[in-house]
Amino acid sequence: MRAALCRIALASVVAANVHAADLGSKGGPEPRNIDEIAAVLRSDPYDLELLISYGTSKGGSGGHLALALRDELPDDDLVYSANYYADRTPEHEKDFYTADLMTAIPKKEYLWKTSSSLGDKASFGLDFGESYKRSVIGIRVYGVPAGQKRDLIAFFRRVNDDYHARRSDTDYQDGEVVYGYLDLNCAKTIGMGFKRGAGYEDLVVKGAPVLAIRKLKAALKANIPTEMAMKLVKQWVARGYRMDVVLYRKYDGSTYVDPHEEEAVEFRNLPDRFPSVLSRDFRREGGAYKDYDNLYAMYLLDNMRKYTVTLNDESGLEIETRKAPMGYLAASELAAKKARADSRTIRKRG
Repeated sequence: MRAALCRIALASVVAANVHAADLGSKGGPEPRNIDEIAAVLRSDPYDLELLISYGTSKGGSGGHLALALRDELPDDDLVYSANYYADRTPEHEKDFYTADLMTAIPKKEYLWKTSSSLGDKASFGLDFGESYKRSVIGIRVYGVPAGQKRDLIAFFRRVNDDYHARRSDTDYQDGEVVYGYLDLNCAKTIGMGFKRGAGYEDLVVKGAPVLAIRKLKAALKANIPTEMAMKLVKQWVARGYRMDVVLYRKYDGSTYVDPHEEEAVEFRNLPDRFPSVLSRDFRREGGAYKDYDNLYAMYLLDNMRKYTVTLNDESGLEIETRKAPMGYLAASELAAKKARADSRTIRKRG
């Protein structure tokens, strides 16, 4: 009996190790040409990249927003991202990385690595290895003054200092400085970085209600990643900065299952939906949007796309270059035209 139990235990360990070694799994192998592809992307002299992650639920998912800044690392960008688990709840402090509210992660790790510089408590598919769980759109910005980037870095460090000191009621946050899905979330921290840190005083960043008694009331005041991205694009256009877009496609073969999720769903089977603005589309499937703002954002970013990066099982990362990506003005005009036409057509059908 004891021998049989030992054989069963050994088989379980072997199976677990085989699963861990799968491409697209935490602790598993990584694409062999990450550095090569990153070097191609970095050959363009962009200064920062706004990273918009797709949603992974069937409805009600706004995705995630992070900011990659150049020149902090010798051969990579550094991604600043609000930590979903830095909310002071005991269950999160027990199982997840909560040392900082604003994590700083090398972009190669954020997108494609299967182990994290943050340690074992980092969340795979969120803190690192994002592209195994969902697609990511990067808006790359050119011509940003070095002083602006230094100010952004200083702001994110101040947020972490305030988080560590348990401060409340700052110039960027009413109440305690902790992560809040409908309050101090990913979109608000990035927006406030530009508003309070980099001096974008006319950038509109919503403030959560002082008494968020009802979830609906709080949701209406929440900052949404796609909305914040579009606001920032307008700010950059006004400043004369040039932009282009990179689409980092989700790897479609990951069998990894997040052990902390209630439903055991492999990453490859999770929805990969364009993050919606707060509208009726927020509950629709990603391919069934009717809202003009959603359609406009989708068309705009696609028109400005210069590169698409895809992970294939055998060949590793592959990069596809569009011969003639549109500049913002042409891309915006065409996106508005198509969004108006599609929105009207879809609503008539509905």
